Amino acid sequence: MNYVIGIDGGGTKTAAVILDQQGNVCGVGEGGPSTYGVVPLEVTRRSIFVAASVAARHANVPSVGFTAAFLGLGNVVSAVDRAAVRNIAVDLGLAAARRTGVDHDIRIALAGGLTGRSGIVLIAGTGTSCFGLNSAGQTWRAGGWGPLIDDEGSSYWLGIQAMRAAVLDYDGRGQSTRLTEAVRQKLALQEMDDLMNRLYAAEMTRTEIAALAPLVFEVAAQDDALALDLIRRGCAAMADCALAVARRLGLDQSPSELTLVGGLTKAGPALHAPFAEALHVRLPLCVLCPPELPPALGAALLALQVAGQALDEPLLSAVRQTARQHKLID
Repeated sequence: MNYVIGIDGGGTKTAAVILDQQGNVCGVGEGGPSTYGVVPLEVTRRSIFVAASVAARHANVPSVGFTAAFLGLGNVVSAVDRAAVRNIAVDLGLAAARRTGVDHDIRIALAGGLTGRSGIVLIAGTGTSCFGLNSAGQTWRAGGWGPLIDDEGSSYWLGIQAMRAAVLDYDGRGQSTRLTEAVRQKLALQEMDDLMNRLYAAEMTRTEIAALAPLVFEVAAQDDALALDLIRRGCAAMADCALAVARRLGLDQSPSELTLVGGLTKAGPALHAPFAEALHVRLPLCVLCPPELPPALGAALLALQVAGQALDEPLLSAVRQTARQHKLID
C-alpha cells in the first residue's frame, strides 16, 4: 500500500501525520522545534526525523520511501528556504525530490482548515500572517513580516501595546486603564519602574511578551475602553491583511471562505466577534468558518495531491473519521 507523510514544523514542536491512499490516518508523531531560520538546520533535521520516525512506528511502516511528502515550516518563504528544507527531507529519505513539496506553515494551515478548498487562512498567534488560494491555483501571502515591522494584532503586538498603555497611564501621559495594574501583577513588578529591568536588562523574550495578550482580553471583559480599542485595532489590521490577499486573488467580489487559526483564537468570541465585524466591513461576501483539520493533516492532504490523489469527499470523509480516532480533531 502507498503512504504519504505530512510535516508541520513550528517553534515549539514538529508534528507528522501518515495517510494511506484512501485517506486513513495511519500514524502520528511529534518532535522538537523546527522553524526554519530560528533553530539551527541540524535541529530542524533532527526534529523532522524524530516526528517522522514516531509516526512511522505508530503506523508500522518504514520511515523512508513514502510515495510523497509535504513539509510546511515556519519562515519558509523563498526558493532558497524551500530548497534547504527539501534537501533535509530527501537526505532523510522521506520521499523522492520530485515527490517532496515544501512551503510555509500558512499554506498547510489553509489546506487543513478548508480541506483543500480555495479560500483564505489567517494565523493569529505570537505573530500574524495571511495566505490565500484561488480556484486557478494562484496564491498570495500578506503580513508575517515579523515583530519589528509587522505582526499587528498578534499576541506579541497586544503584549507590547499592553505594556505601552500601562506606562503611559502610569506617567500621566495616556488614558486611564486597568491594564496598568494587570501588567504590574502579571510581571510581578514591585513598582512600575521595574519594567525597565525586565524589558532591557533581563531581555524579555518574544514569547514572554506574547504571554501578556490574554490580559488585554481579561481587562476588555471589564469594559475597559483602552483594552477594547486595542482588540478592535488588532482585528482591523488582520482584516486588512485578508482584504489584501482577497484583492490580489480576485476573491473580493464573490463569495469566499476564511478560516482563523492560531493561539489567539483561544480568546473565543472576544476575538471572533470584532474580527468578524472588521472582516464583514472589508469583505462582506466572505464567510468566517472554523478550521476543519489541523495543519499537519493539511500537509498530509497536500502530500496526497503531490502523489496525484484527488481530494474527493470519500477520501476526506475517511480523513475526518480516522482523525477523530487519533484524537487529532473533536
